[in-house]
Amino acid sequence: VQLQACGGGLVQPGGSLRLSCAASGSIFSANHMAWYRQAPGKQRELVAAITSGGTTVYAESVKGRFTISRDNAKNTVYLQMNSLKPEDTAVYYCAADSTLIQSSMRTWSNWDYWGQGTLVTVSS
Repeated sequence: VQLQACGGGLVQPGGSLRLSCAASGSIFSANHMAWYRQAPGKQRELVAAITSGGTTVYAESVKGRFTISRDNAKNTVYLQMNSLKPEDTAVYYCAADSTLIQSSMRTWSNWDYWGQGTLVTVSS
């Protein structure tokens, strides 16, 4: 599976961004998809995940602000980020895996495929 993430950039606090991750090389609909992020000096953490069946999982810190979605016809997963805060600044990565169970999705090393990352900077 090849993953290509885009949509990062510089945004002011309170603003919005939408990240996209296009997948190829596999049956997209069969894969669970996720967005992780990694800030300088911190561990990579799960932001949100969506299973092949559409069930979503979110980090507590982004609940109510971020929404993950997928378009199987376009082989793309999205992360809509609203009410952004400076602490959301990080490199955001998309990930894919076809075999994980939901309880394993919060561990980044369990995911098989990764995109290259896109930088999100929230600053005034």
